[in-house]
Amino acid sequence: MRKHQIELQINGKAIAREIEPRLSLTDFLRGEQGLSGTHIGCEHGVCGACSILLDGVPIRSCLMLAVQADGHALTTVEGLTQDDGSPGLLQAAFQDAHGMQCGYCTPGMIISAQALLVDNDDPSLEQIKDAIGGNICRCTGYVQVIESIQLAASRMREAHL
Repeated sequence: MRKHQIELQINGKAIAREIEPRLSLTDFLRGEQGLSGTHIGCEHGVCGACSILLDGVPIRSCLMLAVQADGHALTTVEGLTQDDGSPGLLQAAFQDAHGMQCGYCTPGMIISAQALLVDNDDPSLEQIKDAIGGNICRCTGYVQVIESIQLAASRMREAHL
């Protein structure tokens, strides 16, 4: 099978690779790049576990081929950590407000929350629900996830981020 050259940015780092055209973006991130925070869930774009940011917009990486990401900037949940690898603001808020149970949906929830909070550091309850509406959680009932996002928003406003 003929391979394709792609060039993209992942979490601020320039990447150039030759890949098979049939490789999903999720498999590229997890298998080729070692970014295991992007979870494989339903593989049909329904659950949101594989959510990443593509040029700042949340997408389902299971629905995209890696070759389609050529020329784009991707952010995975690993890209939201501090420079020293410690939890970023959103990740810390999810820890502090117990916004995760089994943790499987957490990276997708954090990615969706990041997309929301970049543009709106004081979202309403309905805006938060809308932002995470495409992410399925089978453990928390969403209450603590929402509280985590509210906590992160509050911390962002306090820090003037």
